[in-house]
Amino acid sequence: MSPEDRIRLEHMLDAARMAQSFVAGRQRADLDTDQMLLFAVVQAIGIVGEAASRISPEGRATLPDLPWKAIIAMRNRLVHAYFDINHEVVWQTATAELPPLQTLLQAALDA
Repeated sequence: MSPEDRIRLEHMLDAARMAQSFVAGRQRADLDTDQMLLFAVVQAIGIVGEAASRISPEGRATLPDLPWKAIIAMRNRLVHAYFDINHEVVWQTATAELPPLQTLLQAALDA
């Protein structure tokens, strides 16, 4: 993996960890009432997708278990349809989808 791709993986991992820290100890309803929380989680998830979109095709090919298209599509949805963000999807992403992604990213970086 190229040094640039490795840096992007680190960015993905850092942003995923941030999103997780933002929702730790919080409830799903908090996204509806705390605009700063929502903004922070959306931004962190967006960074995960932006970094993923900048990893080379060769770099992505070395990690076929990562759902590259879904990660990038999520970023695109958050950025381009910012006025219609589904809070339930954001919560599901932050609480259920990012933890296993973090595990895969950490394993890739440790390899």
